[in-house]
Amino acid sequence: MDPRLRPPTAPSAIAARPETTFPPPAQTRRPAPPFAGEHEDLRTTVRRFIEDQLRPHATRWEDERWFPDEVFHRLARAGYLGLKYPRELGGEGGGYLHDAVFVEELSRCGSGGLAAGIGAHTGIATPPIWKFGTEDQKRRFLVPAITGEKVAALGITEPGAGSDVAGIRTHARRVDGGYVVNGSKTFITNGARCAYVVTAVKTTDEGGHGGLSFLVIERESEGFTVSRKLEKMGWHASDTAELAFDDVYVPEENLLGEENRGFYLIMANFQWERLLMALGAVGSMQATFELTLAFALEREVCGRPIARRQAVRHELAEMALKLETGRAATYNALHLFAAGHDAVKEVTIAKLKTQRDAFEVADAALQIYAGTGGVRAPELERAVRDLRLGPIGGGTDEIMKEILGKQLGL
Repeated sequence: MDPRLRPPTAPSAIAARPETTFPPPAQTRRPAPPFAGEHEDLRTTVRRFIEDQLRPHATRWEDERWFPDEVFHRLARAGYLGLKYPRELGGEGGGYLHDAVFVEELSRCGSGGLAAGIGAHTGIATPPIWKFGTEDQKRRFLVPAITGEKVAALGITEPGAGSDVAGIRTHARRVDGGYVVNGSKTFITNGARCAYVVTAVKTTDEGGHGGLSFLVIERESEGFTVSRKLEKMGWHASDTAELAFDDVYVPEENLLGEENRGFYLIMANFQWERLLMALGAVGSMQATFELTLAFALEREVCGRPIARRQAVRHELAEMALKLETGRAATYNALHLFAAGHDAVKEVTIAKLKTQRDAFEVADAALQIYAGTGGVRAPELERAVRDLRLGPIGGGTDEIMKEILGKQLGL
C-alpha cells in the first residue's frame, strides 16, 4: 500500500451528507475517505447554515453586485472563518479537512460571487499569514479576520502578469524602517472592501523567482486606492477590483516571511487554492446533478417523464461520471495534502479534471431544463456563467498541463 494513502492524523474539530437522491443517504454509506463521521456532521451543520443564511439572499446580492459585510460576521459567529486555525488565535482548532467540507458545501449558496468572496478570505488571503506570519502579524491580521472584523484579499495578479508570477512588476523599494510600494494589481477578489491585501511585490530590480516578497498592505495607507470595481461575466456578487499603489509606505513589520522568498510562498499557497477550486467544483456538480435528476424525474412531456428519454438518461449518466471521477481525484489529492505529503501532481490533476467538467455539467443541466433554467432554477443560469472561470483562475488549463507534464518527467 502506498504509504501516502494511510489515513491522515490531522486534528479534528467539529462531520454527513444529508439525504439526497444521489449518492445514497449518508446513513446508508460510510463517509468517503479522507472524511470521517465528524466531518459529515459538520457537513450537515454547514449545509443548514447555507440554506438558511446565504442561499435565500443570493439572487438579490447578485443583482446588487455586492453582498454585505454582515455575511462575514455571521460566518464568524458560526465559527466558519476559523475552522482550520488554532483556538489560541480564535479559530476552531480543526484541520484542512474541516475547511474542505465548508468549501464544498459553500458551492450550494447559489452565487459563485458570494462563494468567491468568502473563499478568498478564508482560503487564499489568510493562510499565508497563518503559515508564514510572525506572532505579531497573526495577532494584528489573522485574529480580526477570524472574527470577521477585517476582510482580507490576496494581491498577485497584475494587468501584465497573471499565471506568470515571475513577471510581477509592482515594486517595493527599501527605505528607512520599511518599503515604498508602487504598482497595481487587478482582478482582486474582495479588493473593494478589504482591510488589507497580502501583496506580492518585487524587492529587487530583477524580480523573478529570486526577487519577490510579500507585504501586508493596509487599506488605510496613504497612496493606496481602489482604481475601479470590475464588471465581470459571472461572480456578480463578489467585489473584484483593480488596486493602485502610489508611493505607499509599508512598515518593515508588515513583511510576510523572508525578503526575496515570496515565490515559494506563492507556490505553497497555490496547492491549497487549487484544491479549494476542485472541492468547490465537486460541490457544484453534486448540487447541480441532484437538482437536474429531480427535475428529469418530475418533468413530463407527452405524458412521460423526460428521464425516460434515452438522450436525457445518457446526459445524466455523463454528469454522474464527471461528478464521481472528479470527486475521486479531488478526495485523493486532499487526502495526501492533509497528511502532509507533496501532492502537486494529484492537486494539479484534480484542478484540471474538475473545472471544465463542472462547467459542462452545468451546461448539460441547462440543456435538460430546455432553456427554462433561468425561471425554474436561476442558480443554473448563474452557474454556467460563474463556472467558466474555473479553467482560467488559479492557473489556466494550459498552465496545469505544463505543471503536470513536468511532474511526469516530460
